[in-house]
Amino acid sequence: PFVIVCNHQASLDLMGMVEVIPERCVPIAKQELLYLGTVGWACWLSGIIFIDRHRRDTAIEVISRTARAMWQENVR
Repeated sequence: PFVIVCNHQASLDLMGMVEVIPERCVPIAKQELLYLGTVGWACWLSGIIFIDRHRRDTAIEVISRTARAMWQENVR
């Protein structure tokens, strides 16, 4: 298992990241990306899990549920 951290600078960076992220990877992004128009819509449709960084407890719960699902489904 591993973690890939992408500090993108523009919305077009997302297209490049799609090429390097391995299959069966679980992408997590900050919730603000959801509101970037077409890019946010495409992220939502692709199954990205959004984290609300302003609500710490909620973010931890989302990450915990995601980790449990990943473990149960043997996904990285």
